[in-house]
Amino acid sequence: MLTWMTVDSDDFRHLPKHQGHPTRSKGRVVGNEQLSPTFRAGWSGFLRWMERHDGIVTLFVISDMLHDAEFAKLLAEALKQFPRRLTVGCHGHTHRSWSAWGEDAEGFDAMLSTSTQLLREHVGEAFRPFFRAPSGYVAPWMAAVLNKNGYTVDTSVNPSWLVRRKAGGSSWSAVNEAMAKQRIVERPWLTRNTLPVNGPALFTFPLSVNAKTAWKRAPRLLRPDELSKVEHREQSITTLYCHVLDFARRGTTWTPPLRHRAK
Repeated sequence: MLTWMTVDSDDFRHLPKHQGHPTRSKGRVVGNEQLSPTFRAGWSGFLRWMERHDGIVTLFVISDMLHDAEFAKLLAEALKQFPRRLTVGCHGHTHRSWSAWGEDAEGFDAMLSTSTQLLREHVGEAFRPFFRAPSGYVAPWMAAVLNKNGYTVDTSVNPSWLVRRKAGGSSWSAVNEAMAKQRIVERPWLTRNTLPVNGPALFTFPLSVNAKTAWKRAPRLLRPDELSKVEHREQSITTLYCHVLDFARRGTTWTPPLRHRAK
């Protein structure tokens, strides 16, 4: 068993309370198209953490951020600094919670086409055909569209009863079955005791207690020559994720609570 470490690029303007959700969103953050100071601090903390281990990390990028010259430059510099250890996947063009809106295969297809093209233009060979649905809102109907756009891995499923509503009125097992039917490898997020352990769960008490224990018990990180294992269904992989913004915590000293890193 190995661990696939992933990091999401969301800034504050992408949070569901601001955009992308039919009931949770209260309106976009006006004037905040540029990176927030917290994101800049988190990015610096993320790069320092990358320097302290030799595992690989896949950064799931919201591609509308690439319209900002500052972020595009930061990403390009990071890929140059970690050419074999940092790869990029698709986190959507905006942070739209797709399965919360009902089926829209045409809109999802158009978004994927736009996002994939932007990512390929900006990151080149660092791009991988891996997808993560914003906020983990994924439904079975999305599988065929992912396949059409050349995606081989989806890592959107948080298989906990607490968030099963995100499956768009379906179930996590139905999402898994739809992905398998489309020959897409589903890499669900790690849970412990049927509870979430990734993203916000790392910092929300009492979920955080359970989450930190799960992270400390995770296997070592994948090495650069092992990333292809993620695309092989028969490989046992533990999938973890946090956000760039998390690295701004504790004065940019926060790091993922992993005990075992790549060796």
